[in-house]
Amino acid sequence: MNKLSFLLVLLGAILWGTTGTAQHFAPDEAHPVAVGTMRLAVGGTVLFMIGLMTKKVASIEWPVKAILLAACAMAAYQPLFFSAVATTGVAIGTVVAIGSAPLMTGLIEWIVYRRRPIRQWWIATSLSILGCILLFVTQGTIELDPMGFILALGAGLAFSTYTLVNKDIVKKVAPEMAVAVVFTIAAIILSPLLFVFDVSWVTELNGLLVVLQLGIVATAIAYLLFVKGLMGIPASTAVTLSLAEPLTAALLGVALVGEVLTLWASLGVFLIFAGLAVLIYTPKKAVLKRSA
Repeated sequence: MNKLSFLLVLLGAILWGTTGTAQHFAPDEAHPVAVGTMRLAVGGTVLFMIGLMTKKVASIEWPVKAILLAACAMAAYQPLFFSAVATTGVAIGTVVAIGSAPLMTGLIEWIVYRRRPIRQWWIATSLSILGCILLFVTQGTIELDPMGFILALGAGLAFSTYTLVNKDIVKKVAPEMAVAVVFTIAAIILSPLLFVFDVSWVTELNGLLVVLQLGIVATAIAYLLFVKGLMGIPASTAVTLSLAEPLTAALLGVALVGEVLTLWASLGVFLIFAGLAVLIYTPKKAVLKRSA
């Protein structure tokens, strides 16, 4: 059962990894924050439709506070991450945001939930974060802006909070509806931004296709897989497995966008693979002990 949970989370992270490539094909005037907001709106709508078709809406004991907290965390993640990247560069912004999330999640689980991370988690997380550093920081000029660094840490904390809270939500609510409600509320929170940024690009064919791909594939399906997998493994393990996202993005960049991996970046890819392998082959008893 846990191996299936690992696989579901990995598949979700792989689909997240298509986000950057999809945005590459968006119209030039498409602002990242506007794209993120449209992504949440489309994804939430699709998930609601799935919930209605599978009759997951009825007889739900809604954990209102937890849902609102998860929605605020997801809404905060979008502008924090994109602002961090814009302020301190793609390399530092991505590494700090994505790399800090597993560490924050593990520490919060340890301090708040009294679940101490196992040795395999520390090894896997260290390998994967080092891989992310090599993958991104070796790709061009590095600029460390203090504000961008703080924004990136905020993005990492937002994703950690979403994952931890969502693990409690799915104990009471079907995964389809949990993700649907959280993303719809997050999209509503971010909706005022659509009046700030131009969204006319959505009427263009490539703009529409990008939004549909991001909303349906990289959000609705991806987060549904992630949340279903989250039900069977610790939140810290799920967040570390989500480091398959930058790995996928890098490989797609090479295959579809024409990017080139340096020797150090290639080593980073290997280390991320190694970290994910350590988690996947963690003894079942160790995972079950932490998930209890």
